[in-house]
Amino acid sequence: MNMLEILKTAMMRGGVRGLAGPILIVMILSMMVLPLPPFLLDILFTFNIALAIMVLLVAMNTTKPLDFAVFPTVLLISTLLRLSLNVASTRVVLLEGHTGPAAAGKVIESFGHFLVGGNYAVGIVVFVILVVINFVVITKGAGRIAEVGARFTLDAMPGKQMAIDADLNAGLIGEDVARKRRAEIAQEADFYGAMDGASKFVRGDAVAGIIIMLINVVGGLIIGVMQHNLDLATAARNYTLLTIGDGLVAQIPALVISTAAGMVVSRVSSEDNIGQQLAKQLISSPQVLILTAVIIGMLGAIPGMPHFPFLLLAGGIGWFAFYLLQRTKIDEDKAAAAENPVIMPSSEAPEASWEDVAQVDVLGLEVGYRLISLVDKAQDGDLLRRIKGIRKKFTQDMGFLPPAVHIRDNLDLRPNAYRITLKGAEIGSGEAYPNMFLAINPGNASGALPGTPTKDPAFGLPAVWVDAGAREQAQVMGYTVVDAGTVVATHMSHLIHTHAAELLGRQELQQLLDHLGKLAPKLTEDLIPKLLSLATVQKVMQNLLDEGMHIRDMRTILETLAEHAPQTQDSTVLTGLVRVALGAAIVQQFYPSSQELQVIGMDKELEYVLAQALQVGGSAIEPSLANTLLREARSATQTQEQMGLPTVLLVPGHIRDLLARFLKRSLPQLKVISQEEVPGFKTVRFTSMVGGRV
Repeated sequence: MNMLEILKTAMMRGGVRGLAGPILIVMILSMMVLPLPPFLLDILFTFNIALAIMVLLVAMNTTKPLDFAVFPTVLLISTLLRLSLNVASTRVVLLEGHTGPAAAGKVIESFGHFLVGGNYAVGIVVFVILVVINFVVITKGAGRIAEVGARFTLDAMPGKQMAIDADLNAGLIGEDVARKRRAEIAQEADFYGAMDGASKFVRGDAVAGIIIMLINVVGGLIIGVMQHNLDLATAARNYTLLTIGDGLVAQIPALVISTAAGMVVSRVSSEDNIGQQLAKQLISSPQVLILTAVIIGMLGAIPGMPHFPFLLLAGGIGWFAFYLLQRTKIDEDKAAAAENPVIMPSSEAPEASWEDVAQVDVLGLEVGYRLISLVDKAQDGDLLRRIKGIRKKFTQDMGFLPPAVHIRDNLDLRPNAYRITLKGAEIGSGEAYPNMFLAINPGNASGALPGTPTKDPAFGLPAVWVDAGAREQAQVMGYTVVDAGTVVATHMSHLIHTHAAELLGRQELQQLLDHLGKLAPKLTEDLIPKLLSLATVQKVMQNLLDEGMHIRDMRTILETLAEHAPQTQDSTVLTGLVRVALGAAIVQQFYPSSQELQVIGMDKELEYVLAQALQVGGSAIEPSLANTLLREARSATQTQEQMGLPTVLLVPGHIRDLLARFLKRSLPQLKVISQEEVPGFKTVRFTSMVGGRV
């Protein structure tokens, strides 16, 4: 492939912009070889200064490091540009320096005369100070921050990945958002690693600047005295001023670029840029400003001190503090007026009406006053968005749309407390702390954390409320770290899945059937109300949901009900028949990809005794038999959990419903399935048994 074909391919992939980078690199490297006239040097030095200022302003206006992800590359290119200009200007200085200070262009001459007053001794001192500041302070600090940032970012990646997976499993985010956040984590690690390496170029540039200055001065003296017959003083003045001007015009942009690098790697990610963060966090407190004004004023009043600048600055700071106090008071008055509007008294009290009857919310969330920020959009609260995601995920998982969640504040609760209600009754409660994070120990955390010990309200795992500063440490130690909004959202998601049967009311079922009727109208027309009442169908659905099953396969459920409704109207019997029809889905729920089902079995003698008790006593189990059954089931469940297998009990179909209702309260983790529900293509192996003397 020839050069024209290469250029054509590059333009097809990236257009003209695709050629900009390679052309720029080639031009920079060519400056080290090709001689440049002084006028072109002036243009390039000016461009170097403009580039440094542009990079600094972009770095100050970013809200997070990844907004300027190309910065390590820019750092390398700007360093190469400065070194190329140093080589090009050195060539001109040594060739034409005997003609005077203007030999290398107006920019170098201006920096040599204007900035240091034409005194090359002062110029050397200023140049060395700039190099020391750049090399010892800014570049070294930025490099250290980048190195530590890269290390902690890599250490925190597993914890961040777990947090993303937790949000994805809870339905708070979608697959696209999770994929984007994983990519951002990888890019962040790459960025800090690249910054750690790129900072070495800047430090090398500072060293190269000192060496180039010494070479130019010594080489200029030798060339001026021996080749151009200048006296030593004239040669020293000409070549030293040119060298100092050349060094300053290169080191000042280098100092600006290094400052930008320090800002990028030292800032904390926020929605505000650096200027906004300074305004909010440094000068937003009137009390701090008042104390500062008092101290500066006292210093200015000391005899012998320059009174005017101290008192002028103290007065200015004091006036600004007074202005902030007035503005804060006005904002508070407006907020109070908005929260407590004045209601004019009516001359006649209105009559009571049906609108005054308040209905109980099916799903409710009550929060203490300190948690209002989580549900207030004006305060960037995202709990409302999370709850919408929970309802959508629940709908996709369970197969019907739950009622909306009504949120209100409750002054009777503790400030950081919340409670979740179902039909007016509390089904869960907990506490959350805005601006703090809950570090949950999944069982493999490597140590203890300073903070407030507690338990995860959703699953009861040990946890600690920690400050934002300890978040990274907790992730590195293996904790799963979530914010206050995620704690409340995860708790609510767990509870609505647990109480799914109670959320399926007549209204929700009718809406589900209406939606299904648009897709398959014959299913609903032939079944309801011709064969079964809506109440019976609702009871079957609730029985399925009560045992943790979804009702997404409504076609199979309704077809099974339509088939067996002429023989029986008993909802319990119909539920068992539906479970048999859904057997493959039930088994797959516990054994997603296994051909062999490793289950808990039941002793034949115990099965016979339970069957006899069912025939004689209906749905009751004799107390001594119940105690034995519960003890044996608990032992078999523990054995199954120790082997890392699903806790599934396989029994004959005629006693499945009795055992499921009996064991649900004491052993909710143990799922009971019937032998008829197991598909014929699956094999069964008993790993533990429920049995004993009765």
